[in-house]
Amino acid sequence: MESWLFLLGVMAIAAFAKNKALLIGVAFVIVLKALPPLHPFMKLLQTQGINWGVTVISAAIMVPIATGEIGIKELLKTFKSPAGWIAIAMGVLVAVLSAKGVGLLAASPEMTVALVFGTILGVVLLKGIAAGPVIASGMTYVILTVFNILPAAVK
Repeated sequence: MESWLFLLGVMAIAAFAKNKALLIGVAFVIVLKALPPLHPFMKLLQTQGINWGVTVISAAIMVPIATGEIGIKELLKTFKSPAGWIAIAMGVLVAVLSAKGVGLLAASPEMTVALVFGTILGVVLLKGIAAGPVIASGMTYVILTVFNILPAAVK
């Protein structure tokens, strides 16, 4: 019963905040939960959903290349400005942090609760986008490493 209330609460917050992505996501999970034959898919979504999301995001960012809006000329142009170098460095950093974050989530599932709550707060209160839990977990990994408080399973 608690999980239903929690999900419905998140759905209400998403509706109040007019956050379509979160609203669709929680509605989808509620449908999966409500239909017992779909329960195995919930576990699959939990274990593979981030990979699917990364795949969809990767495909979406390739579209401008496929349509010719972005080409080699634009890529070479990025090497000529400080902003371009910063963007490249941040892309590398986010990729590395995300990889570390996935490992942290796998080793310490309890971190997921805090990251999801933080993501919901960021989405609802600060008009953020719920695309950051993996990056947030990577940043968490770095901070925990710096302060030497990584969970034993990650070390």
